[in-house]
Amino acid sequence: MIDIKLILEKPEYVKASLAKKLWDFDPEPIIALSKQRIELLQRVEKNKAEQNALSASVPAAKKAGQDVKPIFEKVKALAAANKEDEAKLAEVENEITALVEVLPNLPDDDLLCGEKENNKPIYHFGEENKFNFTPRDHVTLCEMNGLIDYKRAAKISGTGTWIYTNLGARLEWALLNYFIENHLADGYEMILPPHILNYESGYTAGQFPKFKEDVFWLEGMEPRKFILPTAETALVNLHRNEILTLDDLPRKYFAYTPCYRKEAGSYRTEERGMIRGYQFNKVEMVQYTTEEGSDAAFEEMVKKAQKLVEGLGLTYQVDKLAAGDCSHSMARTYDIEVYIPSMGIYKEVSSVSNARDYQARRGKIRYKDENGKTKFCHTLNGSGLATSRIFPALVEQCQLEDGSIVIPEPLRKWMGGLEVIHPIKK
Repeated sequence: MIDIKLILEKPEYVKASLAKKLWDFDPEPIIALSKQRIELLQRVEKNKAEQNALSASVPAAKKAGQDVKPIFEKVKALAAANKEDEAKLAEVENEITALVEVLPNLPDDDLLCGEKENNKPIYHFGEENKFNFTPRDHVTLCEMNGLIDYKRAAKISGTGTWIYTNLGARLEWALLNYFIENHLADGYEMILPPHILNYESGYTAGQFPKFKEDVFWLEGMEPRKFILPTAETALVNLHRNEILTLDDLPRKYFAYTPCYRKEAGSYRTEERGMIRGYQFNKVEMVQYTTEEGSDAAFEEMVKKAQKLVEGLGLTYQVDKLAAGDCSHSMARTYDIEVYIPSMGIYKEVSSVSNARDYQARRGKIRYKDENGKTKFCHTLNGSGLATSRIFPALVEQCQLEDGSIVIPEPLRKWMGGLEVIHPIKK
């Protein structure tokens, strides 16, 4: 949530910043309501002070033999007026919240305006594959090698799903173990969160109320609950309604979960197979930091995601996203995109993002600074990594002429020492 003080003090700056996210924002209703709020608050406080003064005068009035009935009547009248004003105040505050809570996070000042067309590649690793044979796409390779069963997945679940089979299941598990091993080595704490979350979790993450229909809601549960679309939604709620100390920060977490996405994409070539689906596996990183430690944490997380892809020897690039391509809750995002040879394009396998204090304001996640002042934490998240894009990139970039797949060296210990997966003989 954007700091309302910033909206009131710098309305044109906020308007211009949100315009970079292609968001048409008019600050005037919030400014008008805030003035009304201040007037009501001042009136309520003035009335309360007058009530207290009148009540305090009763003993002296009685002692002087005065009739105190008029004093009590005036106190009663002031209390009735206050009750009405307090109800109006609550109504105005709810209106302000309703206007502010749907606003996206402000993008960092250095981001370009617009969407994907203004994303900027800032780093490239490896060479795009130049095969001396006709390469196969990942769908063909996975079927040839018995790694994925798309037909049976469609039978038991429907389109937009897949089943990892035999060496495919082991390769998927090897990738997840590789990610986990690296995060543990870097001092991240492992979490296995619940997959069923409450509304407050979606609200704190910034997905609700605007995007509440984009998740899978469970029927028959009161209060309503939903299935997590990413582990970030759970991890950024670990310290909701808490005040941390400087010694607590930074807090570094990671979690493995399946992720459940309502929109699985289309039948376009670039979304075939595992590129987009209703369910996919992901290891997610989240950090809670101080305001001062926020930028360094972002750079660290970007480098961590890069290291994971580089360790597999895969060609990839890093994109700095334009303001409008950053998600609703994020002020800054770098995408790590892996090369998919059959498509001739790069696909995102990690989005490392800084929400600044946007999520912390929504979830009241705070810390005490060195002077004892209470501040909002900064929260950051990044995939470390999503396997549904890494897996296709790996099988395509590591394919041999006969359709065999060379297993990257870091994964072999989880594959029983296997170095090459060979096509199934029929």
